[in-house]
Amino acid sequence: MCVGLSGKVVGVKDGMAVIDASGATREVSAELLDDLEPGDYVMVHAGMAIAKITEDEESESEEIMNSLLA
Repeated sequence: MCVGLSGKVVGVKDGMAVIDASGATREVSAELLDDLEPGDYVMVHAGMAIAKITEDEESESEEIMNSLLA
């Protein structure tokens, strides 16, 4: 099973994005996504932002992960 991590983009520079994922910041590749900006939400897998998602989708993803870890 593959698990993606959702997060909010806080910065973008030189093909890399810094995301906030539940309070932890991570640097991930943003090469697969066009027009990524701070404030966007993304799904991350294997160190790469693979899709833009909505804020609602990010909240739902976080709730599911929290229930799995509880």
